[in-house]
Amino acid sequence: MGAQQGFLDNQRMGRYVREVFGPSRLEDLTRTPIASLQGEIQMRMKPFRVPVFLLVCSFTIMAWCQSGLAQQRTDDTPAVNPLVRLLQAKGILTEGEVAQISQASSPADADQQLAKLLLTKGVITQADYDHTYGMATVISASTATTPTVGMIPAVYRVPANSGAGIGPTTNAPSLPAAQVASAAPAVIPAITPTRVFTVGGLPREGLKPAFSIGTLRVTPYGFIKATFVNDSSSPGGDDFPLPGFLTDTGPQGSPEFHIKARSSRIGTNFEWLDPSPNLTITGKIEADFEGNFSRADNRNLSSIRSSMPSIRLAYMRLDYKLGKKDTISTVIGQDWTPFSSSTLPNLLETTILGGGYGTLWERDPQIRFGWTHDFGGFKLMPEIAAVLPASGDVPGANNLANQLGYGERQGPDSARPTVEGRIVAQFQLDHAPGVAPAQIIFSGEQGERKAVVLAAAVPTLPGTDPRGANYFKSAFPQGATVSSNTDGWTGEFQLPTRYFTLLGKYYSGSDLRWFFGGQFFSNFNDTFGLSGTSSAASVDGGSTVVFGTNASGAAVVAPQRPVRASGGFINLGLPLSRIFGADPQGRNMGWSLYMHYGVDFAKARDVERFNPGGARHKSPLYAGTLYYKLNNWVTFAFEQSLYETDAVAGTAGALPLFRGIPSRTWRDLRSEGGTIFTF
Repeated sequence: MGAQQGFLDNQRMGRYVREVFGPSRLEDLTRTPIASLQGEIQMRMKPFRVPVFLLVCSFTIMAWCQSGLAQQRTDDTPAVNPLVRLLQAKGILTEGEVAQISQASSPADADQQLAKLLLTKGVITQADYDHTYGMATVISASTATTPTVGMIPAVYRVPANSGAGIGPTTNAPSLPAAQVASAAPAVIPAITPTRVFTVGGLPREGLKPAFSIGTLRVTPYGFIKATFVNDSSSPGGDDFPLPGFLTDTGPQGSPEFHIKARSSRIGTNFEWLDPSPNLTITGKIEADFEGNFSRADNRNLSSIRSSMPSIRLAYMRLDYKLGKKDTISTVIGQDWTPFSSSTLPNLLETTILGGGYGTLWERDPQIRFGWTHDFGGFKLMPEIAAVLPASGDVPGANNLANQLGYGERQGPDSARPTVEGRIVAQFQLDHAPGVAPAQIIFSGEQGERKAVVLAAAVPTLPGTDPRGANYFKSAFPQGATVSSNTDGWTGEFQLPTRYFTLLGKYYSGSDLRWFFGGQFFSNFNDTFGLSGTSSAASVDGGSTVVFGTNASGAAVVAPQRPVRASGGFINLGLPLSRIFGADPQGRNMGWSLYMHYGVDFAKARDVERFNPGGARHKSPLYAGTLYYKLNNWVTFAFEQSLYETDAVAGTAGALPLFRGIPSRTWRDLRSEGGTIFTF
C-alpha cells in the first residue's frame, strides 16, 4: 500500500510537467540527468512562468524519496506531495495550507488546491492556471450550471439570457472580461430568477477574486445605471412611483421628467480562507446612491444632483458542511429579510421596485440561522432570524433632528426582536442546458411596535369639563404606552424553463408598512366605545395617541389596531433570443422581454374607519420591460408601465382629490429607458 501511494505521489508531481513536455516524454525525463534538462526546461517553461528550480528539485526529490516514503507512510497517514513540502520549506506555503492540501479528497483535488494557492500568491499567472486546468473550475455568473452559487444578492440584475458570466446577478460574482471572452456560451441561457439568497452553503473558494491579500480574497462589483423617466403624474416630486392620493396635484396632474443616475450600485465580496476545508467564511458590503440629498452650503443650488451614498447590505456569513448532504449557515449583519424578500420581479425601476404595488420586500439588520439538506436533486432549507424590529413610522416635526440621529424608535421600543423565517424547496424543473433550478418558498414574520407618551405630554382637559382638568394626568401619572402587532405570511415560487421563467408571490398580514405593503398604512386608533377623547403625540412624534373614557367610566388609552393587507405579483420573463434561435455568440443573443402585474390592498373596512374623508386602498401595476444586451458590459432597456391607485369613499361619501377633483382613481403612465454598464 505504501509503495503504491508513493507511486501515486510521483504521478501527481508528473502532472505539473505533462503540459510542458507532453505525456510521451515523461518516462524519459525521469531517467535523463537533471543537468542536461535545464536548457530545455527553461525554454519550454517560459509561458508558465514557474521557477525552474522547483521542477528540478521536484524530480530530484521524487527519485530520492519514493522508496523512503513507501516504507515510512502508514495506511492512515495522508500523503503529502514532496513538492508541497519543498514550497513550505521555502516559505511559499504555510503549515495550515499544507494541511489543507493534505486533506483533499483526491489527488486531483490536491493538485488543483495547490495550483489555486500558487495563483493567489503570484507564483503562477492566471494564464498558467487556465492553460493547465481550463475554465472548468471557474464559477461563472448566472449560468444554469451554477444557479445556486453566489454571493451578490441584489435587487437589480441584467437579464441572464445574454450569456455566461455577464452582468451583476443576484446569484454569482461576474467574471473578468478576459475570462468571459474565452468562455463564450454554447447555448443562450434561459432567464434566471432575480434571486437574493442561496439554497445551501456557499462553496469554498467559489468566489473568483479580483485580487487577494494573504488569505483574504476580494472581488468588487456593481453597475452604472443611467435612465430617463417621464411620469404623467408624480405629485410627490419623486423620481420613483409611490401610491396615489398621498396628496393632491395641480390642475395638470403634476407630470414630471427626470434623468437619474443614483440607482447605480457598488459592492465588494470577501472570502477568508479558513484552514478547515469544511468552513466557508464570506462577507459583503454594498451601497447605492439613493440616500438623502446633501444640505452643505456649496450644494444648496445643486442638491438635486448630489444624492449621497447609503448602505444596502453589510454582513458576514459562515457556512459549515456537516457532510455530503447537510450544511448549516449563519448570517450576521444587514441582508435581505427572509420574510417576503425571496422572490423579486425584474423591473427597470428599482428605487422602490414595485413597493406599494404588490412586490413586498425589505433589507434589515439580522442574525439568521439556516440548515440545508440535499435529498439528491431536491434541496430543503429552513431558516429563522432575529431581525431589527421596525414599523417605518415617520418622525414628527418636533423631534425630527433626534429621529434622524438614531432612526425610528417605535420598533425598538417594543424591547423584543421581530422573528422571521422561511422554508425553501429547490429542484430542477427543466433539465435543458442553461436553465436554473426552481424554488417554492413559504415565509412568515411576527413583531411588535410601541408608542410612548411622556407624563408631561398626557393631555389636560378644559376647566369646564366635568371630569376635571387633570383627569387623564391623574390616571396616567407616569405617562402611557400603546402597542400593536405586525404579522404576515407569503407563498412564493420561481419556475424557470427553457422558454419562459415565471415568478410569483402572494402575501397577507397586518401592518406591512415596513415591507412597503398595505398601501403604506401602519395602524389606527380604535376609538369605538370611547367618549370624551383627547389626543397627544408620542415621544418620537410618529404617532397620535388617543385618550378617552370607556363605557365603565374609566380613563383609558384607545387601542391601536394594525391595518390588514394583502397582495402579490406575477412576473413572466421571455428569453426572446433563445426562443427564436439566435446565435449564442452573435449580436442578437441578448434580447429578453418581461411582463409584470402586481397589486397591493389595504382592507377597505380598516381604511374607512380612520379616513372619513376617503383614502387609497388598492394599487395595481402593469409593466412591460424590454432588454437588449449589447455585449458583456452594456445593456439597453426600456420599460413602459401604468401605475394606478383606487380610493374608497369615507363615511360621508367624500373622496380624496386628484387634479383638485374628488376622484376614485389616480393614474401615472410612466416611461423609463436607459443603459446599464456592468462591472
